[in-house]
This record gives sequence, C-alpha cells and structure tokens, in this order.
Amino acid sequence: MHPLTLISIPMKNRNRYLLALISFSLLACNQGQTTKNEFPVTETIAVKTYQLQSSEGTLSIKSSGVLTTENEAKYAFKIGGVIDHIYVSEGESFKMGKLLASLKTTEIDAGVVQAKLGLEKAERDLKRLTNLYRDSVATLEQLQNTETAYEIAKKQVESVSFNRTYAYIYAGNDGFVTKKIANEGEIISGGMPVLAINENTNGAWILKVGLSDRDWAIVGIGNSAQVAFDAFPEKLFSGIVLRKSLAADMGSGSFQVEIKVNCDTLNPAIGMFGKASILTDATQKYQSIPYDALIEADGKNAFVFLPLPNGKVKRQAITISFFDDTHVHVKSGLENVKEVIRTNSAFLNENSIITIIP
Repeated sequence: MHPLTLISIPMKNRNRYLLALISFSLLACNQGQTTKNEFPVTETIAVKTYQLQSSEGTLSIKSSGVLTTENEAKYAFKIGGVIDHIYVSEGESFKMGKLLASLKTTEIDAGVVQAKLGLEKAERDLKRLTNLYRDSVATLEQLQNTETAYEIAKKQVESVSFNRTYAYIYAGNDGFVTKKIANEGEIISGGMPVLAINENTNGAWILKVGLSDRDWAIVGIGNSAQVAFDAFPEKLFSGIVLRKSLAADMGSGSFQVEIKVNCDTLNPAIGMFGKASILTDATQKYQSIPYDALIEADGKNAFVFLPLPNGKVKRQAITISFFDDTHVHVKSGLENVKEVIRTNSAFLNENSIITIIP
C-alpha cells in the first residue's frame, strides 16, 4: 500500500488497516523461515555394558518377629486363700528356687492339725478293734471297717500336708516377672494366676517369626541365622532355628518359626522387634549385576535396560533375590541375557539410540 493511500483512509478505519498490514507481514516472515527443526534428530547416548555372571548360592530367608523367652508361665497357688505376701515386683529377675509368693496359712494349718487328730483317733480305734477281734468280741467286718477308716485318715493327712506346700510359690527356673496379676490381701481361688513370668534359663532368648508356607518348608531345624534389633542398631546377633510350628497361625495365616538368639552379655526386653536372616540348606541359581544398572527399584522389583543389535534398548523387568555390598543378585527376568547397560541408564528410554563404549 502506498503511503498516500494510508493518508487518504479515514481516521476511524486507519487502525484496522494497520493491524491487517502487521499480521500480513508476520505471516510472510514465518513462511520464509526454514523448517529444519520440524523433525528433530535423536542424539546417540554413549553407554557401557556389564557382562552377566551366573552363580549358585545358599538361599537365605528374611523375616521379622518379636523377642520372647523359651518358656512363659503363669504361677498360681494350688489351693485358695488370702495372699499373705508377694516377694517380687514386675520386671524383677529371680533365681531358681526363690520364694515368690505365699498364702496366709492359719486356715491351712488348722486343717493339717485336724487331719492329724483324726489320724490319731483312727489309729487308736484300730488298736482297740484288733484286740477285740483277737478275743473274738469284734467281728471281722468291724475290724476291716476300722482299718479302712485308718487308711482314709492317713491319706487325709498326706493330702492336706501336700496342699500346704502349695500355699507357697517357688521359682521353677531362672526368670523374671512380666506382670503381677494379683496383690497382697486378695482372696484368690486355687489355680488362679498370681504372677506372669518368663523363664530365661541360660539366657535363652527366642525370636518368633512368621513365614509363608513356601519359606517354612525350606527352613530346617538347626539352620543358622543372623538377627538384628532396632534397639541395638550396631550389633548383629547369631542364632539357630530351634523349632517349627506344625500349624498356621489363625490370625495371620503364617507359619511360626522360633529362632534361639545368643544375646551374649546384653539384656534385651520382651517384645523387642527383630529382623532375622535364616541361612537354609537350599541352593538357588542367580545372576549378578551392579547397583548402577538398576532403575526404578521398588522392594524386590526393578528394571534394567538391555542393549539390542540395532543400537536401540529394551526396558526389562526383573525380580531381585538379595543384595550384598557390591552386587544385586537377580532371581528372574534375565534368562538368556548376556549383558545389561551399566552407565547412563537414567537418560535412556525405549526410543533411545545408544553406542557402546569400552
């Protein structure tokens, strides 16, 4: 458009013509540009590969559980009565044979005296009936009845004397009190628990772990184990599989395995959470790869990149068996694979072009 033409345009339409002129100019400039960026060229990424190493090793089973002692018990009196004294407190340790609690024995002692007096009377009656029978004054039946009464009286003395010994609670083994259920002065019936205790003979601590049925079948009694506790983060304890449950837990559905833990001189507490690694007799074949070959690892699942002959890559899912200080041992996913990409894995995707460098 000639400048004089613009001048001749009325003022109210001049802005419209200017806007149209600018838009036309920009369109012409865009059409004149080259389209060299319309099809971007993919860059080649230099990578290093790792030759897979196949090996066979002992299979280890990992699980966690709660610490306890070999035996748990609830101590009680055989007979009922009034609790006279409890000699231990919660958390207190005791030695085998220590007196832990006792009943008031006033009523019990009266019963023992009464039984002994009855035995003395039965003994006198037996002597008198024996003499009368010799003189043919008493009959054989009377003599036999008296003999029976004497035997009953004697057994009654034995019974009350035996019960009196169970008016006291003695420690059957070394252990400690986990809970005091009853208190002094309470009236308690026979067999009702007074103290909950854990026996700890020779420092026998037990870690109870739950396993799946498949892992349970692999673990054997006598297998060695290593145990770690959160309370002792820098200490690793040795252990041995002591026993296996022959029934699944009704709540969790897992199968319980008990590991006897050697705590040395440390004194842990009941209920501590522990993690165990059980070394089984079973063997497993696996392939080893370095840590930097992994991508998107989540627990036992991860991915790696495999080089393809055409310079491309493949994203491969794998299942991890276990780790050590230098390598990741793969359980499955790398069958018939010879090498994986080790470097620059974070910059790769399935559309990447690679070149392998030594």
